[in-house]
Amino acid sequence: MLEIGDAAPDFTLPTDNDGTFSLSAQKGTPVVVYFYPKDDTSGCTKEAIAFTEALPEFQAAGAKIIGISPDSPAKHDKFIAKHGLKIILGADEDKRVCEAYGVWVEKSMYGRKYMGVDRSTFLIDRDGNIAQAWRKVKVPGHAEKVLEAVKAL
Repeated sequence: MLEIGDAAPDFTLPTDNDGTFSLSAQKGTPVVVYFYPKDDTSGCTKEAIAFTEALPEFQAAGAKIIGISPDSPAKHDKFIAKHGLKIILGADEDKRVCEAYGVWVEKSMYGRKYMGVDRSTFLIDRDGNIAQAWRKVKVPGHAEKVLEAVKAL
């Protein structure tokens, strides 16, 4: 389990719009890394829209945001287009990054057990260390809490 102060596991992922995002390339910049289960589901859509709406404030504070799910870059492109999203979405199709951050977990719904993403957010400081971690995130008000933490860095 990652703790505050630990070095954030580095990653490079394909993103929407045929891009790539590498955490190590962001040194010197705070990065919000948020993990979510699936594109275009209600909670995930609300979370992505909240981060998109707050993006100008995150940028003013000097921070970048990346949302990560196991969905493909093509699914991310459709999700972004459908909801007018402005944030970067990383495709962790093999779930290696989810596993490195401890968010690929056994879940249960209606008595059925399955593996999935535990909605979680990590604030990575300018030195590449974990400054804050939110696990089992509830979407309402979450983007605002993360923004407060970014501003406090």
